[in-house]
Amino acid sequence: MSLRTLLRTPQALRPALAVAALAALTACAPLQPDLVRVGRAQLELPPGQPWTPLAEDATVFDVLPDDVAHDLPMHSRLLGLRGRGGELLASVLVQTNATNYPRDTTLWTWSCPAQKGVQVEDATQGSPVRIDCLRYRRRADLDSYLEASRPQLAQMLAAHGAVPARPHSHVAYRYSTPEGGFIAIDVLADQRLLRPPTRNNMEFLRAGRPAQEWMHQLREAARVSAGMMDGRLVLPPFPQPLPQ
Repeated sequence: MSLRTLLRTPQALRPALAVAALAALTACAPLQPDLVRVGRAQLELPPGQPWTPLAEDATVFDVLPDDVAHDLPMHSRLLGLRGRGGELLASVLVQTNATNYPRDTTLWTWSCPAQKGVQVEDATQGSPVRIDCLRYRRRADLDSYLEASRPQLAQMLAAHGAVPARPHSHVAYRYSTPEGGFIAIDVLADQRLLRPPTRNNMEFLRAGRPAQEWMHQLREAARVSAGMMDGRLVLPPFPQPLPQ
C-alpha cells in the first residue's frame, strides 16, 4: 500500500489499513538465519539456553492411500539441553514434513489410545484423517516406560545419550492435517524443569500446574507451525529455571 493510497482513504479507515500494511510487511520480513531447520519447519529455541544438536534423520512415512508415489518424506532433529556441569537436562525430538508440497487427502494409521499412568488428550476423537494427540507421563524413567511403549524412540535416545539421568517426564505431541501435513514432538525433561520444589501439601497439590500449562503451550506452537509457510515452531521455555 502506498502513502498516496493511505492519504486518499477516509480518516476512519486509515488505522485499519495501516495495520494491514504493517502485517503485510512483517509477512515479507527476512527469515532469521540462526533458526534450526527441521524439514519444512524452522525451530526457534528458548533464548539463553544452551541447546546442542545430537542427531538428525530422514525417513518416509507409509500412509494411505497405499501408493508408494504418495508416501511422505520426513525429517527429524534431536537436540539436547545441558546444565552448567554438562549434564543432560532435556532432549527434544522434532519430526515434520521434508517439504511444503501439498497432497491429496491422507489417511493416518496413528491412534491415540488410553494408557495406564499416562495423561492422554485426543482432540480428534479417533478421526482417520487427522491426528491431534497429546500424551504426558510424569515419571517416564520408571517401569521401562519408553522401552515398552515407544521402543524405537527409546533406542534412538539411548544411542545418542539423550536420556536425562535424573527422574524425568515425557511429553509427546502428534499433529496432522488431512492434506498430509505432520509434526511430532517428543520431550524428555528433568522434572526440575517442569515442577517447582514443594515444601508443604498445598505446594505439592499445585506442583503439576506448570507442566500442564507448558505442554499445552507446546501443543499450540505445533499447531501454529503446521499452518505457516515457513513452519516456524517456537518452543516455549520450560516453566522452571535451569538447575544451578
